[in-house]
Amino acid sequence: MNAPQLQLNSIYLPKLAEVIRTEQLTKMEKLFEIRLLNGQDLGHQPGQFVEVSLLGIGEAPISISSSPTKKGSFELAVRAVGNVTKALHKLEKGAIIGIRGPYGKGFPVEEMKGKDILFVAGGIGLVPLRSLINYVLDKRSDFGRVLILFGAKTPAEQLFLDELAGWRTRPDLEYWETVDRADGKWKGNVGVITTLFPKININPEKTVAVIVGPPVMYRFAILEAQVKGIPDEQIIVSLERRMKCGVGKCGHCQINHLYVCQDGPVFKFAQIKDIKEAI
Repeated sequence: MNAPQLQLNSIYLPKLAEVIRTEQLTKMEKLFEIRLLNGQDLGHQPGQFVEVSLLGIGEAPISISSSPTKKGSFELAVRAVGNVTKALHKLEKGAIIGIRGPYGKGFPVEEMKGKDILFVAGGIGLVPLRSLINYVLDKRSDFGRVLILFGAKTPAEQLFLDELAGWRTRPDLEYWETVDRADGKWKGNVGVITTLFPKININPEKTVAVIVGPPVMYRFAILEAQVKGIPDEQIIVSLERRMKCGVGKCGHCQINHLYVCQDGPVFKFAQIKDIKEAI
């Protein structure tokens, strides 16, 4: 008698969801606004992820890009790199997909309250970081200074252009941006994201640095944060690599004794600095 109920509560059973809006962000990235068909909010924390499934194709772990302060729907920004994500890019408004989650440990927002927050986003690292940035901005009075450093390979690869434009002019945050390679219209900084660190002045004891980007970026960005005097306990990273099942069963994301999908994807650098494979 209990078997049907157990099946309905299975961690492997997706909830049905509808795509209610799409937006092409760049040539490779597309934004999806999604609502669960059961009418519930996703109930995530900034930094968590979901498993997105397409019938007959498969599923993939995708970072949640919207803040939990956004009610009624949530957003995923998806790069077309594999079978599932390429199939997702073909979907439009009204499509039905499967959602498992949210999974993982998100950013420690309660610990961060009252602190200055230094966001360091490299390329598509802005996708998961956007969830936390918008959460902080929606609860602006709970935090100190907000500084955002954003780097992209080229101006054409910058994400969320409308939001970047708003950040440039907001009086309650400090925003710096750079590109590795400029085009004819670019008037800003040219260079990797670490070239932005000398431009900022911070109080290291009061600052939490949140760093998300491609693997090659972490070592150098963390070093710059350390040079600024930020303690390892106050440097936070998100390791979103090799995740598959999302629930710690397949071992695909295991790094020594850690399962990225459960122990992370968010870690304090102090937790992982002695694990060679982590960074």
